[in-house]
Amino acid sequence: MTLNQLEYVVALDTYRHFVKAAEACGVSQSTLSTLVKKLEEELDTVIFNRDAHPLFPTPAGEKLIAQARVILYNVSQFKEMSKTEKQASGGEISIAVIPTVSPYIVPKLFKRLQEDSPDIKAHIFEMQTSEILAKFSRAELDMAIMATPLEQENLLEVPLYYEKLVMYISPNEPLSNKSKIVSHEIPSEHLWMLKEGHCLRNQVLNLCEKVSNYKAIFEAGSINTLVNIVDENGGYTVIPELHIELLQKSQQEHIRPLVNPEPVREISLVFRRDFVRERILNEIASAVKQIIPEHMIDSRLKKYAIKL
Repeated sequence: MTLNQLEYVVALDTYRHFVKAAEACGVSQSTLSTLVKKLEEELDTVIFNRDAHPLFPTPAGEKLIAQARVILYNVSQFKEMSKTEKQASGGEISIAVIPTVSPYIVPKLFKRLQEDSPDIKAHIFEMQTSEILAKFSRAELDMAIMATPLEQENLLEVPLYYEKLVMYISPNEPLSNKSKIVSHEIPSEHLWMLKEGHCLRNQVLNLCEKVSNYKAIFEAGSINTLVNIVDENGGYTVIPELHIELLQKSQQEHIRPLVNPEPVREISLVFRRDFVRERILNEIASAVKQIIPEHMIDSRLKKYAIKL
């Protein structure tokens, strides 16, 4: 068994086509096919169902491929450890950002990295929490910016900032006459929420302690959509504090603070425990610190660098 064979197996799973997988690995189709077959013989396990078009892994093959991805990821981290400090400060990095954070983080993050860390080639993806966790488990992701705590043993969390949740209320609602809203007294009758899969939805449900019984059943996939729905149809929703600056001035008048308690969500930089590129972690954290208002930044992050 060789690392090349593991790379070929992963490529074949990714492309589900021998020719495309071989091209991606820079070898001939016959070489890739032969070495994958030898690996199957060595393991006495059929990894791919070749009768299907496109081909796909067998149940046993799926488990082996998942472990192969982890092994290859660890190998890449091992290589990073041997690089000089200068080399370790650059390279490609994959970052996932949850949808309720990306609108105000991602555009400015690209700019900050281009100006301050041009050696870093960042691949940034918007993903829901469940998809991020799945990719972490398969070693398909370097880090993520997401709501925590997650309580995942294989992941480390470095808090970046803390963000209040506020209400966005239609002026047609009696609730808009209040200057502030008690968190556990949010009515459920006209409440619009994000669809299932968004961590912010769960936070809102915990605040309300009951599910919305609005006669309309649409659940939005983005905060912008929620705001627009409230503008057109009435009702109210809960949005993160940083989203306020993305609203028009007329819309900002519809914001009301939540109190007693004041709900706050923790946003962290999350990565696998076997991640070793410490300097890049600090580059990303530094970029985020320049984007987020200072009063929201975690106090420890203001004083200390991330140490692995």
